[in-house]
Amino acid sequence: MKAAKRKTLEAKGWKVGSVEDFLELSPEEVAYIEMKFALSNTLKAHRAKEKLSQVEVAKIFKTSQSRVAKMEAGDPSVSIDLLVKSLLALGASPKDLAKAIS
Repeated sequence: MKAAKRKTLEAKGWKVGSVEDFLELSPEEVAYIEMKFALSNTLKAHRAKEKLSQVEVAKIFKTSQSRVAKMEAGDPSVSIDLLVKSLLALGASPKDLAKAIS
C-alpha cells in the first residue's frame, strides 16, 4: 500500500496492518500457509510446463477437474500431503519440492 493512502486511511480512523495481525496467526501458521501456497503454485506451474489441462491432470490423479482447480488455488480442503503426492505424480523431484518451499 502506498504511504499516502495508508496515511489517509489512518487519518480517517482505519487501522492498517497485516493479515497475520488481523487473523492473529502464529509464525508457524504463517509458515504453513506460505508453504501450502508455494506448493499450489508449483503444481500449477508444473502442469503448465507439461502443457496439460486441468482435465488431463484430473484423469492422471483419478479425480475431478474442480478438485485440481482447488489444489492449484490452495483451497483449505486440500492437504499439503495431497499437493506433495500430486507433484510427485506429475514428475516433480524431491529437489523440486524443496525448492518450492524454500
